Amino acid sequence: MAKAATLYKILGNIESYICRTLLAAFVILLFMQIIAREVFEHSFSWSEELSTYMFVWFVFFGASYAARLSAHNRVTFQFKLLPHKVGIALEALSDLIWICFNCYFVYLSYDFVFNRMNLFWKSQTLGIPMKYIYLVLPIAFSLMTIRILQVNYYKLIKGIDIRDPESLEVEKLMDSDHQNNKAA
Repeated sequence: MAKAATLYKILGNIESYICRTLLAAFVILLFMQIIAREVFEHSFSWSEELSTYMFVWFVFFGASYAARLSAHNRVTFQFKLLPHKVGIALEALSDLIWICFNCYFVYLSYDFVFNRMNLFWKSQTLGIPMKYIYLVLPIAFSLMTIRILQVNYYKLIKGIDIRDPESLEVEKLMDSDHQNNKAA
């Protein structure tokens, strides 16, 4: 049972672990490149290319992680002007459109990576087939779709409000200011 809970925790936070690993790896790699250039007057031709690819993967997995936290930038002030249930329904509709876009993008990127991409395209200095670099697209957009569905399940079915941690902090500050103004 403990193994299942650990596996669930790892899978539940997979984007976070991947982002942390990629961030640490490409920062260390770039730091090593700077040290090699400045101290040893030698550079590694492959390090900047690998760092760029790691950064791109970091960005896409970070977008999936933001979807898990419901922290993507979106305009929601108009929902506050509507009745609560209408605002929730419209927000769910916008998420449904987002899911449809993601599914279509997964289809297009999968088709590109596995059917249309030239098998001989390789990265310039590393010689890695570009298929492996572009594989991030269907993976990250699939994960993002799962996370959007997960957030909506928690919000609409279970009644748990998952919102961006930063917006919750802003609301707390505004509430405390409002309380202080009432007391004064």
